[in-house]
Amino acid sequence: MEDFVIGGTEIQPGERKRVLLDVAKLYDFTDMNIPIEVVRGKEDGPILFVSGAVHGDEINGVEVIRRLLTKKTLKSIKGTLIAVPIVNVFGFNTNSRYLPDRRDLNRSFPGTENGSLAGQLAHTFITEIVKKCTHGIDLHCAAINRINLPQIRACLDDKATKEMANAFNVPVVLHAELRDGSLRGSAKDLGIPMLLFEGGEALRFNEKTIKSGLNGVLSVMRQIGMLTPLKNKSVPHDVFVARSSHWIRAPHSGILSVKVNLGARVKKGQLLGVISDPFGREKHDVTARKTGIIIGMATMPLLNRGEAAFHVATFEDSNAVEEHVDMFEEQLDDGNGDRFLD
Repeated sequence: MEDFVIGGTEIQPGERKRVLLDVAKLYDFTDMNIPIEVVRGKEDGPILFVSGAVHGDEINGVEVIRRLLTKKTLKSIKGTLIAVPIVNVFGFNTNSRYLPDRRDLNRSFPGTENGSLAGQLAHTFITEIVKKCTHGIDLHCAAINRINLPQIRACLDDKATKEMANAFNVPVVLHAELRDGSLRGSAKDLGIPMLLFEGGEALRFNEKTIKSGLNGVLSVMRQIGMLTPLKNKSVPHDVFVARSSHWIRAPHSGILSVKVNLGARVKKGQLLGVISDPFGREKHDVTARKTGIIIGMATMPLLNRGEAAFHVATFEDSNAVEEHVDMFEEQLDDGNGDRFLD
């Protein structure tokens, strides 16, 4: 087996080590590091990175990775798992989406060694972690004051990525084009199939999101051959792919009263919410432009005109998607989803 080194630390076959990846120093010369845990199997196999908190306030992924690292099944892993619960350590410690230079890390990849703080952090992550991997999963949630339905965003034109997306086993998969500076874009340039998981909201733990994220990561690990497939445990594999989505924005400033639930099917022209003044006299309807499924929505009821209110994904059969979302939520509510986690 080949040598495996991250941040100057060698991890031998069968070893499990924590590594502090040097990033920079704070004003007081305190070292700032990216904490990593590497689990290397005794046998060769895929090398998977699972990352959280690329946006520092998106903490559901941190909890997914924390729970992942407690799983006994990792003792029988083939290949190597690189767990990075907190990528944007600066933002995480200040409860901020961004870095101190106000840049979005997920628009700064692949970065440069002598660039901005964001560029240097991105360069370190790509060089020390991503380039050493065969697969990747990046865990996200909605921006502040929004919430997302658990979903996968991926470039489905790539066969290996599509197979991973199907294996993740969330009801909704969104075919998402690559954005300049994104981690997904850099991974694709390196030929590494990668998924982006979205679910929940910033600065809050959402138990359904955490369970679905953990279940999904383990399912992908089985699909790519890192873990032994489960026996006699059938998992529903109905996955619905949306090729397009759109935000419905507030037509007027005011207080939003929401009339639909996250994951609900909505018809073209259906009332989604009402925006009114503080006296409840001047009212403005917010309606659906197309038939689809609500995959994201604002949680802050105070909106200015033009602010995002509802995120709608469109499908060939939105009725079937709604039914599967309901079934998925029921499994997580009654604990049935937990039986796939060990």
